Amino acid sequence: MWVHSVPVGRMGHMLQPSREVTPYTELDRATWAQLAETTVSPLTADEVERLRGLGDEIDMDEVREVYLPLSRILSLYVRHARALHADTESFLGKPAATRTPFVIGIGGSVAVGKSTTARLLRELLARWPEHPRVALVTTDGFLWPNAELERRNLMQRKGFPESYDRKALLRFVVEVKSGMDAVEAPVYSHLHYDRMPGVRTTVEQPDILLLEGLNVLQPAPRHADGKSGLAVSDFFDFSVYVDAAADDVRSWYVARFLKLWETAFRNPESYFVRYGELSRQEAIKKAESLWDGINGPNLRENILPTRSRATLVLRKGPDHAVRWVRLRKL
Repeated sequence: MWVHSVPVGRMGHMLQPSREVTPYTELDRATWAQLAETTVSPLTADEVERLRGLGDEIDMDEVREVYLPLSRILSLYVRHARALHADTESFLGKPAATRTPFVIGIGGSVAVGKSTTARLLRELLARWPEHPRVALVTTDGFLWPNAELERRNLMQRKGFPESYDRKALLRFVVEVKSGMDAVEAPVYSHLHYDRMPGVRTTVEQPDILLLEGLNVLQPAPRHADGKSGLAVSDFFDFSVYVDAAADDVRSWYVARFLKLWETAFRNPESYFVRYGELSRQEAIKKAESLWDGINGPNLRENILPTRSRATLVLRKGPDHAVRWVRLRKL
């Protein structure tokens, strides 16, 4: 439930006492924007346009009022995490170790705009002088290749937790977090709707790693003996969930599908070239069918239940603009 905050004087982030005990501080957009009102955005309008995802209506006002304060608080978290790590090492009498990267998970539904959020944060965080090396990796590259999904009869559940090579993803995050010099991750092609064979991206000791994907906040799966292992989210220092009403996300998904139908799906190399041959009405029906049969159930069953595990939630309205911010305080 989203609880409206009531500004108190200029310190708008202070909340009126509530009878409901909650581990979150919930702020409307105007109140949240005040937290960085004296900070100038380092991004230009052209840069924001380049970073904006298909169908995402983000503009300079949203960057200034939502993402600039978020980058500022993340920088505070990074600084204090480093100080705590150094103090812990000193307490244990250990020599100065390799600096541990600060890992941020970014989750949310298909078409909700989490990729735009991740790209914006990468650019904004890299402009802070304390941590210029910011890497962004998406979990799409850790989906099983299509051939393997076919073998496991999972093509119709692509994007569900079981469609990922979770061991490889966990190993990647552990290696980055441990400070290894260079860690490789597989690369995904949205044009071909598959992992790119032999293509890897290399992460080299970043100050911050952003890991973006549908199921990054999933808890560890239970084994047959009832025990559970490690989850990728166990290694996050901070996490962001991009949220919106399911009906709104469904409409955004259909709108994005139509834009792809007009553009990328007409590319002969596209995995979805067959959709480019549909009429507009047929394309709408296909998009609705894909949402109702795959993406909607994945949101309800797997993605939305992880929202409460996030450190911060960005709640969007029907116009795709962030309206509320919820920050975990406990």
